[in-house]
Amino acid sequence: MFEKRNLIAWLAITALWVCVSGLQARAEESKSPNVKVAEVNGTIITRGELDREMVVVKKRFGRLGKSIAGPQLSQLEGNVLDSLIGRELLFQAAKKNGIQIGDAAIDKQLETLKKRFPDEKGFKNAMEQMHLSEQDVRRQIRQGMTIQQFVEGKFLKKISVGDKETRAYYDGHQQMFKKPEEVRASHILIKLDPKADEKTKLAARKKLEGIQKELLGGADFGKLAKKYSEGPSAAKGGDLGFFRHGQMVPPFEKVAFSLKPGEVSDIVVTRFGYHLIKVTDKKPEKTLAYAEVKDKLNRFLKEQEVGKAIDAYVKDLKKVAKVKKFQAVQP
Repeated sequence: MFEKRNLIAWLAITALWVCVSGLQARAEESKSPNVKVAEVNGTIITRGELDREMVVVKKRFGRLGKSIAGPQLSQLEGNVLDSLIGRELLFQAAKKNGIQIGDAAIDKQLETLKKRFPDEKGFKNAMEQMHLSEQDVRRQIRQGMTIQQFVEGKFLKKISVGDKETRAYYDGHQQMFKKPEEVRASHILIKLDPKADEKTKLAARKKLEGIQKELLGGADFGKLAKKYSEGPSAAKGGDLGFFRHGQMVPPFEKVAFSLKPGEVSDIVVTRFGYHLIKVTDKKPEKTLAYAEVKDKLNRFLKEQEVGKAIDAYVKDLKKVAKVKKFQAVQP
């Protein structure tokens, strides 16, 4: 819910976050880091800057289970370059409007950034991987903070979304606010390699059958999970928390959603091994009430309006700016 964001607005507002994430991501080797890919009113955007941004963006896609290649990669790279140009234009506009970030504020943010690493050496290693100097990082922090202050003053504080608009959006997009059925389950897992021979499979099954007999004799499921389960949830008595359809492997999910709270399954086979599953709670599908989502929805709608305003503003800046693009795609 609320996942679609305006690219320029998102990257502009979170320029500092991009700097942090970029340092924490593994750099991709740039063949020509100093080659310019764009020029914005005389300010150069280099291949290295574009590559660092691409590392962060591709990392986001990776977390969503998506890989980008071929024509899609070229298109994405072009979009990211446009975002870098838009960010630079916003930075220049902010400076023209008198926004200045003092060195003390930069120092504070830099220290906060360094705390994300185990030590100073870890921070410096990350900078080396991203082909950045501390001066480069300070410049990115300054740019991010300058843009953020500009956006807050020019857009965020001036744009509001009322309860009437928020309610109308809620009423018109009921599907967005449906919370799917969830089940909470615990399991006891005896691990088994899918390629294991029959003798190993039989031994694993017999081990779980022995545990099953203890359960039938009145033993506590959680205690048995702590004692025998070979999964990471063993320390929590096998508790996996709540999950929805699609979050577990199909054989496990099918059985878990078929059980009633308090029921324990027979032996279930998945690619991870043999399981006994106990369902401890269930939540039926429901539509979230307006009161539950009102504040989050209002922020989302305001972000959308701010994004539109920034887009329009950047478009106007481009009309009078001297912007040149060079070869963007890495050969």
